Amino acid sequence: MTTATAEAGPEAGGRIEYPFAPPRPDGELVAVAPGVFWARMPMPMQLDHINVYLLRDSDGWFAVDTGLNIARTRELWEEVAERHFGGLPLKGLICTHFHYDHAGLSAWLTERFDVPLYMTHGEYFTMRTLAGPPPEPLPEPMLRFYLRAGMGRERIEEMFAKLRRDPFMPPQPASFSRLREGQVLNIGGRDWRVVIGEGHSPEHACLYCEANRLLIAGDQLLPRITSNVLVSDIEPEANPLKLWLDSLDRLDLLAPDTLVLPSHERVFRGLRPRVAELHAHHEEQFGIVRSHLRETGAATAFETKQRLFPRQLSAVEDMMALGETIAHLSCLRYAGQVRRVLDDDGLYRFSLAN
Repeated sequence: MTTATAEAGPEAGGRIEYPFAPPRPDGELVAVAPGVFWARMPMPMQLDHINVYLLRDSDGWFAVDTGLNIARTRELWEEVAERHFGGLPLKGLICTHFHYDHAGLSAWLTERFDVPLYMTHGEYFTMRTLAGPPPEPLPEPMLRFYLRAGMGRERIEEMFAKLRRDPFMPPQPASFSRLREGQVLNIGGRDWRVVIGEGHSPEHACLYCEANRLLIAGDQLLPRITSNVLVSDIEPEANPLKLWLDSLDRLDLLAPDTLVLPSHERVFRGLRPRVAELHAHHEEQFGIVRSHLRETGAATAFETKQRLFPRQLSAVEDMMALGETIAHLSCLRYAGQVRRVLDDDGLYRFSLAN
């Protein structure tokens, strides 16, 4: 177990700083505060790692998030327990949200160490609902959602064929202990308050220690990349981007010198400038959408997606990009800036409201 040396950088305030070098994805732990440790689990994909955190309690440990359901991650958890737990047990697993890089080993870890799983109600039951590959053939409402968005049937079939071959789909844990907004977990003498975020996932749990200004942020606040916020066929009339932006504003109320422990990239300070950057990013995306609709008069979500995400995308990336495009269109529509009409050809087209 190693304690990282803080890197040189500006004081927290108007800029983002990275005070610790990241751990190697080989079972190394980096202490970011007394009793709070950062580890990395490798992922065989473009985003090649996930950060997980270990919290030392007086008589054991709590883990936050899991990594993917693959053999290498299971091996690393065994190594972490053997090298760093000092003979003390794992007492519980906390999962910030249901995505399988965060909860994919929840069934294995809770069974292997005989510990409870702590999640919010919305995340646990979304995880259970989405367990397993997409159905074949696609149900009519699911197919209709993508067709109305302007995606061709052949592309839809290709997209879901890839999803059915997803190698990381995990088994599901049979039970959980529920986390709620404002609930306090006392671990290692610290009070960790549950702070719920929305938009990226339905009921994402962050953990905030006010006394030590520590935020385990999951995917609600990442230092460089932006979390995917999408509309899907499950809730086609949702407005997740509004929920996401509102969640960022709630995080912005935390202490400005908070040390943020994100699920990807590096631990950082600079909560408020990062929130401001994320707001600016989405304002830029809204501007691109409005400009596209002004130029075209009316456009489908798929046509707008090609303007927002002009590079060549894989089938699965296409699904995420389309969902995020619809999220931007929906946010503008609910704000009264954009109209949506179901045309005679069965496609939704969007236009500026004035």
